[in-house]
Amino acid sequence: MAKGRDFTRQALVDWGWSGTETSEDALLLVSELLTNATLHAGGCVELALSAGEVLRVEVFDGTTTPPRPHPSPQRGLPGGHGLYIVERVSDRWGTHTHENGKAVWAEIEASRLTSGRSTGL
Repeated sequence: MAKGRDFTRQALVDWGWSGTETSEDALLLVSELLTNATLHAGGCVELALSAGEVLRVEVFDGTTTPPRPHPSPQRGLPGGHGLYIVERVSDRWGTHTHENGKAVWAEIEASRLTSGRSTGL
């Protein structure tokens, strides 16, 4: 996960989207998606980032099983919060399957990355 965060941090610097609260949200988003792939889908096969009107993060894994939010995560206890965090810090997220598994993707509007608006977590 550290390599994925470092890769994302450098991409945000390269794209002029570093140093804001929302860029920190993007790093959290990457961490949560990578953690979920590791814990529930046999690991990340590929991390893809793209920039335009949105920052799009895609984490590819080797299963077609869609992610499901934990039905009742316990406040203050670890585990079960990942997809809720993804939902909270991203503007939209989802999944798509491909021939070798699936990708879980999330997007943050570029305007949030330049303005530094926080999600209030």
